[in-house]
Amino acid sequence: MLGNILSCSVTVTVQRKNAPKVADQPKIQSPNTGHQPMNWLKSLLVAGLLQVAAVSAAQAQSDLDRIKADGVMKIGTEGTYAPFTYHDASGALVGFDVEIGREVAKRIGVKAEFLEGKWDGLIAGLDARRYDAVINQVGITEARKAKYDFSDPYITSRAVLIVRGDNDAIKSFNDLKGKKSAQSLTSNFGKLAEASGAQLVGTDGFDQSIQLVLNGRADATVNDSLSFLDFKKQKPNANVKIAATQDNADQSGIIVRKGEAKLVAAINEALAAMKADGTYGTISQKYFGADVSK
Repeated sequence: MLGNILSCSVTVTVQRKNAPKVADQPKIQSPNTGHQPMNWLKSLLVAGLLQVAAVSAAQAQSDLDRIKADGVMKIGTEGTYAPFTYHDASGALVGFDVEIGREVAKRIGVKAEFLEGKWDGLIAGLDARRYDAVINQVGITEARKAKYDFSDPYITSRAVLIVRGDNDAIKSFNDLKGKKSAQSLTSNFGKLAEASGAQLVGTDGFDQSIQLVLNGRADATVNDSLSFLDFKKQKPNANVKIAATQDNADQSGIIVRKGEAKLVAAINEALAAMKADGTYGTISQKYFGADVSK
């Protein structure tokens, strides 16, 4: 047993002798020498603070301030939704909403720049900051108000059920159950048709919806009364008619990003001035033959 103890002692002694002395071990050095680590940290901190300041400044600037600084108000619109926003025979973008948008921008002191897109993705363009506002007869709903801000209502309309002139089977919204209705899938009219039991046939807008009804690929379309009146004014012999009209009126507003109170106030001021000096009435009569704000 004593031999084992002596053997262990010798082993430990040898291991300790073979181990390097603390003073002889290489020192772990910083990649940088002198004051370089501190200078590097200071540079990184300054760069970070400058970036935060730049982001904060951008966020602090309201959309209205930026619009005035740029001299341009970017407006999202469909371009295929007569008489609100469409192209005339020359290819120019025209319509009730187009003229309203140009006049609003003018009274804010800037130019209007219209960016066209399909309805189903139009409002989402606000989130992507592709434009500053959408002017496209956008219905004011509680769901949209929770995420976006609206101007004061500038147009009032009613939903109508449109069928072929020789269709006597559909006389009310209840008659839509099990029938095909041509609709923009995310529009208020599409939701109304679906709530009435219709099977939706997706379209890009009013014109395509009417064509599907005319050629028999859809039984009906729920759409805007003002769009229908304009269509019949342009094509009085078209074989379509209104089968039913919804009692409740819908109101539309100019929609912008949430929290842009200054921009909303400027738009409201422009709309009120347009109504007061008769500009709004002139535009409304041109496209509908009536004041559509009521």
